[in-house]
Amino acid sequence: MDAIVLLKDDHKTVEKLFKQFEKAGDDAYKEKRQIVDQIIHELTTHAYIEEEIFYPMARQDVPATEDHVLESVEEHHVVVWMLSELKDLDPKDERFDAKVTVLMENVRHHVEEEEQEWFPKVREAMGRNELQEVGERMEKAKAEAPDDPLALISARK
Repeated sequence: MDAIVLLKDDHKTVEKLFKQFEKAGDDAYKEKRQIVDQIIHELTTHAYIEEEIFYPMARQDVPATEDHVLESVEEHHVVVWMLSELKDLDPKDERFDAKVTVLMENVRHHVEEEEQEWFPKVREAMGRNELQEVGERMEKAKAEAPDDPLALISARK
């Protein structure tokens, strides 16, 4: 699987979880907790492979993406701190749904920028073979992703 297809598949997985959360009833606390736990896992793993493999590769091989990469890392910074807060927040807390809503808005904006603005530049500049090689590395690296969002590079920047 090529790197961009892998990242877009992750985006779709997270969007499905967002839609599940939006459909959950106001008092579906247990369901919301489970969905948010999945969101935390998926986004932490996704951010890990982007920050460790995809972003450095894009920055090196496609210099025109450098500003996009830097902005993406800053967007990750905001998201991982929100994930860390949601990790221990009771779904009955009045801020829980609001925090998840803001998280979804941030992630949806981030995904749109990646997919519309700079993934096409990366695809154009890199060959299919290189994107497949990077995709394989990213798929393997998912197993190494930390559980704690604050262990990511972007959390420290």
